[in-house]
This record gives sequence, C-alpha cells and structure tokens, in this order.
Amino acid sequence: MAKITRELTLLNKYGMHVRPAGLFAKTASKYDCDVEVEKDGNVVAGKSIMALMTLEASCGSVLKVTADGDDAEECLDDIAALIGRKFDIPDEQ
Repeated sequence: MAKITRELTLLNKYGMHVRPAGLFAKTASKYDCDVEVEKDGNVVAGKSIMALMTLEASCGSVLKVTADGDDAEECLDDIAALIGRKFDIPDEQ
C-alpha cells in the first residue's frame, strides 16, 4: 500500500466552490484509496463535497493532497490533471 502526498495549487478563478468541489470529490471517489486534503492545517475528506468547501480555498491556494492505498498514485495523477485543467469550467479559465 502506498501513501503519497502532493501539493497542488488551485488555478481556477473562483477556487474551491460547489462545482470544483463536486468534480474533485467525484474524481477521488473513482479510486479505492483514502484521500485527504489539507489547507492551513485543516484536514478534510477528499471524497466529500461539503468537507472540501469548508477549506475556503481561493485561487492560488495550495492544497496538500494525500492518497493512501494501492491506486494512490493514479488517483493523485487524475486529481492533479483536473486541477491543472481548472476543473474544465469554461468561465474560470
């Protein structure tokens, strides 16, 4: 079992609001590994939309994303790509 942590910077204009939180949680939920997201010392479940929104992460915020499980690296690759694409939200490019 692998535990991997990456620091990812939110690039989309409005940060972690409902739509990005939903896409993040949906992406994380495709994998069996546990996913945690930390910002400013607050750690939340990466598969929970509501928990992600409590981070109040704006554009430029650095999220410390940790995945723990057999598919952790694949999960983090997918999440990093999603964040890099600004969650595929056209008005936030």
